[in-house]
Amino acid sequence: MPRISSLVVWVLLSSALCVNAAPRAAVKNRAASFRVLAFYTGKNDPAHVSFVREANSWFARMAVKYHFAYDATDDWSRLTTKVLARYQVVLFLDTRPESTSQRAAFQRYMDNGGAWMGFHFSAFALAQSSYPTDWDWYHDRFLGSGEYKGNTWRPTSAVLRVEARTHPSMKHMPAAFISAPNEWYSWKKDLRTNPDIRILVSIDSTSFPLGTGPKPYEIWHDGYYPVVWTNTKYRMMYINMGHNDIDYEHHTNAELSFTFTNDIQNIMIIDGLLWLGRGGSMSASHMK
Repeated sequence: MPRISSLVVWVLLSSALCVNAAPRAAVKNRAASFRVLAFYTGKNDPAHVSFVREANSWFARMAVKYHFAYDATDDWSRLTTKVLARYQVVLFLDTRPESTSQRAAFQRYMDNGGAWMGFHFSAFALAQSSYPTDWDWYHDRFLGSGEYKGNTWRPTSAVLRVEARTHPSMKHMPAAFISAPNEWYSWKKDLRTNPDIRILVSIDSTSFPLGTGPKPYEIWHDGYYPVVWTNTKYRMMYINMGHNDIDYEHHTNAELSFTFTNDIQNIMIIDGLLWLGRGGSMSASHMK
């Protein structure tokens, strides 16, 4: 295994250099000023609940550091044109809107220049589930991923390859880095064939086998898996991270890992948010 070992050492060294560059980026971004509204459900799966709790705390701290406003709510009825007009960025932390009016307001917001960042389960859709494939614009055109296909288990770290280092969200990232533990998703649609999708980060082949099972199909041995991407027709960024490791086996639901303890991954997330937030303000008249 010398090739894998040398790559991991190289990734760790690159990551350390990247962390050292973060304070300079923070000073540079002090003038950032925009408003963020995060939606979440925070009820399904202890791992997702853990992530939502962690995300709200982390984004609130980043708001102070980078001078933007951060609001979070589990009241999806606030997803209206009137409310969204006051925010430059919308986050979906764990789920998606379900009502027709909320979905229409979100699509109108994005079609008129709004910005969005979504995590992990916010892209999930599966026939015969509580989150069925009944929103074609969002899953097929906006995200481009279509229906959920499968996942790794249990949550594990992966070596991730940065594919678009010139993108604003990747400007402080090394060529590869080791992620926080996560449950990784795969999708029915091949994002590489969609001309509107720009893949930013994917799983590096040195990560395989990825997952520990116990079911064989929960361990990936090969393949191509995008984990962060943007749709160039919109101001958006999807990030597959968002599932902390939980002690399900002993029924304690103790938190075994956290997403925002990974400094390199955090740089990608905050740079992505600053890129989205600096895109300009939305006015109520523009949202009509």
